[in-house]
Amino acid sequence: MRDMDKFPAPVATPQAAETELNQQLLGWYDRNARTMPWRVSPADRARGLRPDPYRVWLSEVMLQQTTVAAVTEYFQRFTRRWPSVLDLAAAQDAEVMAEWAGLGYYARARNLLKCARVVAQELEGTFPDSYDALLKLPGIGPYTAAAVASIAFDRAETVLDGNVERVMARLHDIHDPLPAVKPVLKEHAGVLTPQLRPGDYAQAVMDLGATICTPKNPACGICPWRSPCQARIAGTAPELPKKTPKQPKPTRLGLAYLARRADGAWLLERRPDKGLLGGMLGWPGSEWNAAPDPRPPFEANWQDLGGEVRHTFTHFHLILQVKLAELPSGYNLSPGQELLTRHAFRPQDLPTVMRKAFDLWAGSEFNPGPNG
Repeated sequence: MRDMDKFPAPVATPQAAETELNQQLLGWYDRNARTMPWRVSPADRARGLRPDPYRVWLSEVMLQQTTVAAVTEYFQRFTRRWPSVLDLAAAQDAEVMAEWAGLGYYARARNLLKCARVVAQELEGTFPDSYDALLKLPGIGPYTAAAVASIAFDRAETVLDGNVERVMARLHDIHDPLPAVKPVLKEHAGVLTPQLRPGDYAQAVMDLGATICTPKNPACGICPWRSPCQARIAGTAPELPKKTPKQPKPTRLGLAYLARRADGAWLLERRPDKGLLGGMLGWPGSEWNAAPDPRPPFEANWQDLGGEVRHTFTHFHLILQVKLAELPSGYNLSPGQELLTRHAFRPQDLPTVMRKAFDLWAGSEFNPGPNG
């Protein structure tokens, strides 16, 4: 008998188990990392290439409550037009809001500009590299501060998005519902966050949730954490994480008034900075409530377009009635209103609900066609 056989085999400690989980996940990520325009691949990071904090921050702000597929085109347009935080800080508000149109949650765009200008004017164009310093910037909350600190600067911060919440709930077979259980899931995620390669780890666990540990039909058979996953063992993975039922969304009503001058110019108004669609161009219209005031922006022969616009916001459903009239040639603009010529007007610069109203007109009998 060899001397070493006299001693029992070492028992795996929790720390050793966590290290093994990290190694398994990072090994999987090295082979399967998603390619994204804002991401530095694990191979390139290993060669010393560091992510651009501006691109990481911009992508994380865009990705809030928005899918990678929806964000990619916007990110590419933004970085072509404003390749650095200094370029973005110097941009006109209206131009940035127009480029953001259609991405939704427009307060993000306003905060984007505020943050870029603080970084440009007070920090000499350099993003801070710590969670606490990032958290002090406008529009950056705990998740974004952790993500930028981790991904851009390799800080061992706990990054917890919806994908990570799902992975943690399943890995530990946690049945308490979100959002109340979020602190518990963050604690589990924090225990697993390594000191070595934390930026790659943060992206790896998010990729795991996005591509394998998906909300429906998780691909447990090819998951690098298949063996230790408690929900897979219990057969409960598809039903996790559980969520507290949401209250039904109310429905609000409104009117939108499309006014077009004989030469094709459109009357629009810029919404107040605070509030829904703040800072965006849109059609003059009523408040959105149960009984909107039907008074139009000016007296005219307003025609109903014969349809309605339906749109869902975070907290309510909206049904818009859309009316059309010819704008008098001598019309005097009211505060907040703008007149855009047919060549300056771009429907894609409108937020989605306003563009739906334009599309209703474009498909109606009132559209004179390309020459009208």
